[in-house]
Amino acid sequence: MDDRLKVTFLGTGTSQGIPVIGSQHPVCLSSDPKDKRLRVSVLLQFNGCHYVIDCGPDFRQQMLANPVDRLDGILFTHEHADHTAGIDDIRPFFFRQGDIPIYVSERTMASLRVRFDYIFADTNRYPGAPAVQVNLITKDKPFELAGEKVWPIEAWHNRLPVFGYRIKDFAYLTDVKRVEDTEMPKLKNLKVLVVNALREEPHHSHFNLAEALAFANEVGAERTYFTHISHLLGFHADVQARLPKNVFLAYDNLTIMV
Repeated sequence: MDDRLKVTFLGTGTSQGIPVIGSQHPVCLSSDPKDKRLRVSVLLQFNGCHYVIDCGPDFRQQMLANPVDRLDGILFTHEHADHTAGIDDIRPFFFRQGDIPIYVSERTMASLRVRFDYIFADTNRYPGAPAVQVNLITKDKPFELAGEKVWPIEAWHNRLPVFGYRIKDFAYLTDVKRVEDTEMPKLKNLKVLVVNALREEPHHSHFNLAEALAFANEVGAERTYFTHISHLLGFHADVQARLPKNVFLAYDNLTIMV
């Protein structure tokens, strides 16, 4: 039995995606498919199960491009729309399977209850809405998925706490500007790190390229992949050519084994 983790990058773009609507920026006009990025998400497949981290507005399109017959759960990093707006499109899975487990912080859950009240209403739920099984998580307590321990990793998106996740020797962090020293031990001895690298210029709530490279160097994973990429970072091929040999720009539909 193959006990490896299969990771598929469903989307690697920032909140507007690439191309940006109406933009004449050269990257937005690129014919290279690696320069076309849906909103950020990954599909994790291990031990016969399928999980996604985040469920953004491109979720339906991503599932059609990377079909799976079952969704065993959704892990949310935080409540922003580019990470949550696709939750209605879990309906086909719900209709086949029943309630879909979600793993979410208390703060993010409070936001989802307001924004998607027709899904989370306690009474008079809309009959066509999907239903979920809510699992509240905290940074101090691991939880289990398909027999594997998962560690939430708290990071800071400006002043907003967000969760990354470590599963086996793989860790996924996005929308990060800072990780406290107390959380760094959770990132020891990684084979693969995924982290955001928005653009060259500094940003108030995201790592820029220099910060992402410094963080990757500090973590010291065997391989690092950058995601949550803006068109302002530049052409995929040009940026990749400048990166260290064990650091890669992820791109949509890239699949790796860990």
